[in-house]
Order: sequence, then C-alpha cells, then structure tokens
Amino acid sequence: MIQYAMTPLLLYLLLIASLALGVMTLERRFVRYFTYLPGIVVVYLGAMLLAYTGLLPTDETIIQSSTVLKNNLLLSMLFLMLLGLNLRTFVHLGPKLLLSYGGAVVSLIAAFAAVFWIFGFGGEECGTFAALGASWMGGTANMIAVASALHVSPEALGKAIAADAFNYTLWLIALLFASGFAPIFNRFSGAEMIKPSIDPIACSCTLGPKRYYRTLLLSLLAALLAQIAAAQLPFLGATVWSVVLATLLGLALSFSPLRHESAAQPLSSTMLYLLVALIGSQARFEAPETLLRLILAGSAILLLHGAMMIALARAFRLDLFSISVASLANIGGAASAPLLAAAYDRALVGAAVLMAVMGYLVGTFGGLLLYELLRLIA
Repeated sequence: MIQYAMTPLLLYLLLIASLALGVMTLERRFVRYFTYLPGIVVVYLGAMLLAYTGLLPTDETIIQSSTVLKNNLLLSMLFLMLLGLNLRTFVHLGPKLLLSYGGAVVSLIAAFAAVFWIFGFGGEECGTFAALGASWMGGTANMIAVASALHVSPEALGKAIAADAFNYTLWLIALLFASGFAPIFNRFSGAEMIKPSIDPIACSCTLGPKRYYRTLLLSLLAALLAQIAAAQLPFLGATVWSVVLATLLGLALSFSPLRHESAAQPLSSTMLYLLVALIGSQARFEAPETLLRLILAGSAILLLHGAMMIALARAFRLDLFSISVASLANIGGAASAPLLAAAYDRALVGAAVLMAVMGYLVGTFGGLLLYELLRLIA
C-alpha cells in the first residue's frame, strides 16, 4: 500500500493559499469592514502571525522554494495588471483630470524627497521609501515589484506596508470628509465641477475554465520571456530588467484584443494576495521605533503632497474632485478611488478607475526613479 506524507513545503503552501483565499472571500462578503483595513494588510499580518507562532513551517528549502515562486508570481501578476490598461481612454479624460493626475505623481515624488531629507534618513532606507512610493503612485503590486527589484528585506517591506495602511486610512477618511466642502473649495480655486465623458469600464464577470487557464498560461509565458530577455541585458541587473520587461510586455499587449480578457483582473488579484502572504510569512518585526518614524514620515509626505495639490488647484483652477480623486487613485488605487468618486457623482467612477489602473504602469517606474533620487540625497 502506498503511504502519503504531507511534506513541510506542501503544508506551508497549503496554509499560505488557505489564508489568501479566506481573506479574499471575507473581503468580498463583508466589503464595508475592509474599507479602512485592506484585505492585503490582513493577509500580511496573518501570515506573519502564523510564522511567529510556529504554525507555519519554515526551513531553508521552504525559503528558497517560496522565493522562486514569489519571483515568478510577481512577473505574471504585473503582466496581467497592465493587460487591462486602456491608454487611449485615459488620454480622453480631459486636460484638468490629466493635469491633476500628473500633479499628484510629481508632488508625491517631491514630497518623498523632501521628507527623506528633512527626517535625515540614510542610504539603508532608500529601498523602503522607494517601495512605499511605488505603492502610493500605483498599488501594493508596484510596492512588491520595486521591493523585489531593489532587494528590500521582508522586515523593511513589512514596515512600508504598515506605514502605507495607517496613512492610507487617514487620507481616505480626510478626502471623504472634504468632499462635502467641494462647493467652498471650488469657489476658492475658481473652478467648476467637471463631468468627463468616457467609455464604460468593461465587466470582468464572465470567466469560464477556458478563459481562466488561457490567461494563466499567457501570464506564465510572459514571466518566462521576461526572465530570459532580462538575463541578456546589461546595467540594471536581471531582477530589475525582468520587472521592467514584464510591465512593458503587458502594456504592449494592452493595445491588442487581449485587453478584453476577463480573467486577467481576478487572476492577478489572486496572485497579489498569494504574494503578500508569502512575503509576510518571512517577515519579523524588530525595532518598533523605526516603524513609528516611518509612519510619521508617511504622514508628513501626505500633508506636503496635499498642500502642493491645493496650490496646483489654485494656480490652474482645478476642482476638488479632480485633485482628490487623482490623489487617492495614486495612494489608494482601484479599491478606494471609485468610492471617493461616487461620493461626488456616480458618473465619475469610470474616471477614477482609469486613473487608478494607470498607476499599475506609473507606480513601478516611479518607485525606481524615486530610489535613484533618494540615493543622490543620501
């Protein structure tokens, strides 16, 4: 009789997958409870707790296997997230929304650089700041991509995730509260409320096994091609090149009919939750005073970013909706920007989604650019 034994690696992967699936299920069922505490954070903390209590097996083989899995999942996920980007529709948002979005990205980079210098951070924090910046110009996927490319430790990445979650929650509350003062602000800036006309956002509600597995195969092929090509390129290193190439490949195919592939979004979301669980399982929090310092620095960045966005609105007669949603599309991403847009007018939700999806492209490159800028300052 054949006897089967559950190996530590299989148990590790089973627990990681169960945690990711459990949180995703709860988040979809109880949406309101996850508005201010994103499921991503719950997954990270849950994986870290499982590892800390010893319920999650860890040894050298598991760590090496999870690193290989993490790297391949990352490239597949980046490809799928960029696959649904519609640059043509984004350009048609109108000059005020485009100016607001560009101003949000530039002001965030400037605020990160200023606070990094004012707080006296050094070269060892450049990667952590760049990862946080990538999240606030795109999303958690961009944070993980930049952290992977720059070899940021799981501990440092965990602190960036904690600072992100804390400050994001406060920023979302502040922007939702401010929406009630839109008429007053618009009189101050001399702007009128805009209503952009854009195409409706495509539905991703019909999957089916054929679409699902075809998309999965395509994403794995993209990850393979990115790594093969990256190994042949000089200067940046194979890890950075593979992230850049997977991003560009997804962007290139977003101009093809593959852009309408309905399985891309849910599959990339599943990969993201698995990635966060894998990273959380290897993180250990030490030196809580450095975490507090990073959280305070994050708050200062958002305050400075907000001040610059107000100045931009005053100079170019931008309305509160434009600068608020552009800001939250960067900092909160597709999960929260539509929520804020709906607080103004449900007809504006599509514009918020487009700006948030654009962050999947901007966030990775913005984070890498920020890293080089911070290295000069340090």
